[in-house]
Amino acid sequence: MGNVIKTIEHSNNKTARIIISDKNWLETTAVEQLKKTLELPGMCCGIGMPDLHPGKGQPIGAAFVSNGIVYPHLVGSDIGCGMGLWQLEQPAHKINLSRWEKKLSQLNDDTPFNEQAFVEALSCEDSDDWWQFANERMGTIGGGNHFAEIQKVETVYDSTLFESLNLKKSAAVLLVHSGSRGLGQWILRQHVDQYGAKGLLANEPEGLEYLRKHNFAIQWAECNRRAIAHRMMTQLSVEGERVLDITHNNVVSMEEDEAKLMMPYHESTKDNWIHRKGATPTDKGMVMIPGSRGTLSYLVKPLVENSEVMAKAGFSLAHGAGRKWKRSECKGRLRPRFHANQLTTTELGSKVICKDRELLYEEAPQAYKKIDRVIDDLLEAGLIKLVAAFRPIITYKTTKA
Repeated sequence: MGNVIKTIEHSNNKTARIIISDKNWLETTAVEQLKKTLELPGMCCGIGMPDLHPGKGQPIGAAFVSNGIVYPHLVGSDIGCGMGLWQLEQPAHKINLSRWEKKLSQLNDDTPFNEQAFVEALSCEDSDDWWQFANERMGTIGGGNHFAEIQKVETVYDSTLFESLNLKKSAAVLLVHSGSRGLGQWILRQHVDQYGAKGLLANEPEGLEYLRKHNFAIQWAECNRRAIAHRMMTQLSVEGERVLDITHNNVVSMEEDEAKLMMPYHESTKDNWIHRKGATPTDKGMVMIPGSRGTLSYLVKPLVENSEVMAKAGFSLAHGAGRKWKRSECKGRLRPRFHANQLTTTELGSKVICKDRELLYEEAPQAYKKIDRVIDDLLEAGLIKLVAAFRPIITYKTTKA
């Protein structure tokens, strides 16, 4: 455990840690970004997950704790991004791969989603500016690393935990990774235009206003994942039941006892805020940690009973495999080896629906860390228990060229 949870800086009541083994890939830039973020006023602690990698100024795959201040740019533009898991009524072995691939290829990313039940489920007292996103983008996945993936059970490691979620070994599942789309970008842009990268006092009017918008974006993003799942299941003429939905891009207030455990050296254990950018919380039950489109995804249980270890990890886990290559590098690295059409079938035999050729290269499995190494680091740190592994069948990205 001591070799996995590493303190890389500790001074002036500020601590930076990384949960990572020497076997894992780690870019120096991500470490420097982690330490640099600690220089922000009111910042107390920064923790990098095993999937830590560089972002636009701040690393992705990290959690940061501040006292009395919230930093919108640490949450980023995709407020509420997360993972939702649905169990389908269709047994995995009865899936006709060609037929399902054809049906999903006929989904139109530009078609407005007019199921009012999803929009009306949102509580909002704002102007029409909010609703343009709900009406125009509800039920859409977005670009980047977002996806919707049909999977089947590969291995069950703990039958009791697996069955406690009413999961069946024979059933296919749908994993949806998406966020608040343009809404989160709009909220962040409003903040940056007015305040730049400055933080906001959490309990002052400006901070409370940001948190109000932030909380709506969280709600919108979860509703959007439900809408995506609904669209896909409707297209495939199957039904399903939601198993879990966990957000990994947000800022939330910390409980005082958690703050005391996490930062025993810090004078103030009240009014602390934890910002997660690509970091999965450990207080929401079991979570899915996906790999790339060509690797397994893992259902895990956070070992919350290991409270001291959880505190060192910022009560957070990895949210995925984490990038190894910059997007701008991927096509140059892979094009000499692979034609775009070759990237629509993975080494596991699963299919990839993505008409955007650039995105096919940018999101290739080779561009990501090895998910098994990320999971092993979390296991070695004493943070998780394996519940099940899932194999991709069809990964849906976009039908837009």
